Amino acid sequence: MPETLNARPAETEVRPRPVRRTFTADYKLKILAEVNSAKDSGEVGKVLRREGLYSSHLTTWRREVVVLEGRRNQQFKRGKPIDEVGQELVRLRQENSNLRVRLERAELIVEIQKKVSQMLGLKLPSPSERT
Repeated sequence: MPETLNARPAETEVRPRPVRRTFTADYKLKILAEVNSAKDSGEVGKVLRREGLYSSHLTTWRREVVVLEGRRNQQFKRGKPIDEVGQELVRLRQENSNLRVRLERAELIVEIQKKVSQMLGLKLPSPSERT
């Protein structure tokens, strides 16, 4: 009969849930300042790897900063001061609005031309015949 070993099975230990990392406001602001001053995306990656962070941390922290500073209507973007981004956003929205108005006018003119040609019995050339 083979000799039995007195080996005990490995104990399975149920470990408590890992504790989430917490970051102080000063640390968050320091990292955001470092990342915002970075010129290349490679520099941002270096900071994230060095600190053991994810890009989602930066996104969340930027939102927190905007909310805490009461700048909910302004963007926080790397490389540009917040005021410049806000001004550019306003300018682009105005330009978009103006272009929409011009497009509506152009579409209206085309519709009128089609109706006039139908009333006069003119045959308009198809797009393939124009070339």
